[in-house]
Amino acid sequence: MTEQIVECVPNFSEGRDKAVIDQITREITGVSGTTLLSCEMGADVNRTVVTFIGSPAAVEEAAYRAIKKAAELIDMRRHKGAHPRMGATDVCPFVPVSGVSMDDCVAISQSVGKRVGETLGIPVYLYEASARKPEWQSLANVRAGEYEALPKKLKDPEWRPDFGPAEFNPRAGATAIGAREFLIAYNINLNTKDKQLAMDIAFELREKGRSVRTGDIDPVYMNGDLVKYRDGHYPCGDCDFVGQTFAETCNHTRQVHDYDLVALMKAHDSDPDKPEGWSVKQPGKFKQVRAIGWYVDEYKRAQITINFTNYKVTPPHIVVEAAREMAARRGLVVTGCEVVGLVPFPWIYEAGQYYLRQQGKSAGVPVMDVIETAVQSLGLNDVVPFHAEEKILGLPKDAANALVSLKASELVHEVSRDTPAPGGGSIAALAGALGAALASMVSNLTIGKKGYEAVQKDLLALAEKAQGIKDRLLKAVDDDTAAFNDYLEATRLPSSSPEEKQARQEAIQAG
Repeated sequence: MTEQIVECVPNFSEGRDKAVIDQITREITGVSGTTLLSCEMGADVNRTVVTFIGSPAAVEEAAYRAIKKAAELIDMRRHKGAHPRMGATDVCPFVPVSGVSMDDCVAISQSVGKRVGETLGIPVYLYEASARKPEWQSLANVRAGEYEALPKKLKDPEWRPDFGPAEFNPRAGATAIGAREFLIAYNINLNTKDKQLAMDIAFELREKGRSVRTGDIDPVYMNGDLVKYRDGHYPCGDCDFVGQTFAETCNHTRQVHDYDLVALMKAHDSDPDKPEGWSVKQPGKFKQVRAIGWYVDEYKRAQITINFTNYKVTPPHIVVEAAREMAARRGLVVTGCEVVGLVPFPWIYEAGQYYLRQQGKSAGVPVMDVIETAVQSLGLNDVVPFHAEEKILGLPKDAANALVSLKASELVHEVSRDTPAPGGGSIAALAGALGAALASMVSNLTIGKKGYEAVQKDLLALAEKAQGIKDRLLKAVDDDTAAFNDYLEATRLPSSSPEEKQARQEAIQAG
């Protein structure tokens, strides 16, 4: 079973006093089962972004404690900073990393929000995937007017918070709590110093797209002349259709191309109520993708810098392949990529599988072989070293002192000692894992051999299935021993009173 990991990224309205932030992060690290990944303080914005991970229960408790401590230490009446904010804990998103769903994170956000509202008296608004109103999915909408607008907003029934009192809390302000997908910050490296060329590709990739141009647009689209709306002439950005009214063109883009032209105009800060004189807009190739181009002096090259706001909708490796094609059309080469921060294991594992399948090879190989394929295929070591153990959240790892990390001879000796565990369950799991490994080996050896073409797909699927079984059984080697040890500990608990008997029985069942 995949380890359950949730990421939490609370933003606190304090970026100058390290002592305050240290007290908040101590609340997080004080909860067993959490790991603090980063703490980024910004003096100008007077804001700190903290990132930590852990089991769902641990992250839920740590988030609450951090919000509580922030409310004690940060006084919003004195806060000044460049970044939009509305509370001591401004936002607190929960992100599924591995073994948990978005619904799980929504449930965590609701639980924390309810507790914060009821026990701390802080107005809480649910946003992103947790939002109960469509307009509150957007953090910008929830935070409109910022802290200073709260006294008026909280008197408006339309702004009644999801949890907590509809009353202004002058010290703590209000907090937005929600669930969102993992955001991947990713750069694609080009063999040029010209950031305009990177920008040209970025505009074609990103969801909000670009302004439509005509004339000298091949190979560099930005060299063309802008096409603008004028009275009685409202072109579609995707085809030859020209509406006599803007409403007619909006209806066309919605029915034929499945996008909202009004929303697209607003995304470009254009006025859809008076479109005349504004450039015609064209959506980009990929949804949930934000991108621009820039030049990085440290690397002496331009990059397409991308935020993937939902990698499950648009995986980075698919965008990389599109960028390679677009770069080639412009006489450029994608030399590799750079990961900023961390990436979730499910995506990079999927990327490795994708490239193996593109080669006609089996993806039914050990996890780290799949990861290495992804790293090589995407060129993740191009400008900075990519260390999988440090950069991949949720990467399967053996626990400290795990039985499966022992040498074969050491494990055999351990089983032979006068201890009840490891015993039959662990050995059965190990035998099963070896059997699954053999099944995968035979499948992989047979794939591509003459005479087996008719069962090629079956062999590819069998190799992957066998790898999954192998990994689950390997984990069971230690899980069985741990469960038996827990059971033995439970049997030693006192059982004098009814309460002790019940506690002992519950511990035995848990073991």
